[in-house]
This record gives sequence, structure tokens and C-alpha cells, in this order.
Amino acid sequence: MLRPFIAVSFVWLLLAGPALPQAAAPTPPPPASAAPSSPAPLKPGDPFGEPVELPERSIVFLNGQGTWDSAFDTLVDAFKSLNQYLDRQGMKPNGRAMTIYTETSDAGFKFRAALPIDKPPKNPPKGDIGVGNAPSGKALKFVHRGSFDSLDTTYEAITNHLDEKRLEIKEMFIEEYEGDPAKLAENDLVVTVFVPLK
Repeated sequence: MLRPFIAVSFVWLLLAGPALPQAAAPTPPPPASAAPSSPAPLKPGDPFGEPVELPERSIVFLNGQGTWDSAFDTLVDAFKSLNQYLDRQGMKPNGRAMTIYTETSDAGFKFRAALPIDKPPKNPPKGDIGVGNAPSGKALKFVHRGSFDSLDTTYEAITNHLDEKRLEIKEMFIEEYEGDPAKLAENDLVVTVFVPLK
């Protein structure tokens, strides 16, 4: 259902040229019956492929996994758990919520739902929640507007861009959300996608 083009394209992209890493695709293909919806038009000034430097940031995160059919609900639940943890600690996030996709397959994905924090919590988290550092360093920045499902189309465009530029990428990508993902409507999102570079 999600990211219909990017998995196949990333596999091809990652294996195609000598300048690109030999790695698994960062996202899987959807069921054959799924058809991507169209994202909303970008606004003037929205970056697409803009080189950026991701800063070093501390995060509180929840490790999780899910299936593509219920990806949005899985992520929303993860951010609810993180917000509850921070509330219990008397802390507030100091930046945008992010999903760091760490592993994917045709059946599903593993991820870190993360919230930036300015200092470690007084009581260290337990279980699936942890404290660590967000990915940092060189990346490309892209913006998506519209539904979660229509991210497929945005990722197709990202894949085409990476193919044209023949860039060497890391085996992950990061989505940052404008607003609290646990409170946002699935069809009205603004998502910044970062593709870390090697």
C-alpha cells in the first residue's frame, strides 16, 4: 500500500552503478493492487533535493516494527507512547517528530519513532524506549505535502532524482513531520524527507 515505486527503484539504484552502495532497498513494494494517490502540489520555496547538514541532536526514541498496510496507525501509536513518556518525565520535545526507517522488507519495516530533546531524562527509559542520537551529517532534503499514502509518489520522484545524480546514500531515510503525528490527519500532512548521504 505504501511507497509503491521506491523499493524496486532503490534496489535498482543501489545496485546499478559503481558509485552506489550495494545494499537492500530502504522501502518495500506494496501489494500489486495498490495504486498511489497524488501528493499535493509543492509550495514555492519547498526544497526538493536540497543538500543540507543534519545537526547532531539527542533524541528519545521507540523501536518498533509494522506492516505496510497499517504503517500510519503504527507510527501514530509509537508517537503517542513517546509523548506519554515525556509527559511523565515533565519534558517537552524541542524539535519535530521523526521516523527513522532502519530496515524494510516486502512484509513490513523496522523503525525508530523519535522526538528531539535538549537533555537526557531524569529516569532512563526502559523496554523499547531509549535515548540516543539522531542521524547527522550530509543529506538531501525533500518536502511532501498530502496524504501518507501519496508519499509513494514523492518517493518515486526522490528515487529518480538520486538516479540522475548518481549519489551514494546510506541504508536509511528519515521523515520529519510538521506538527504532532499523533494528532495529524492522515490525508493532510507536511513531511520533510531526508536521505542521508555517505
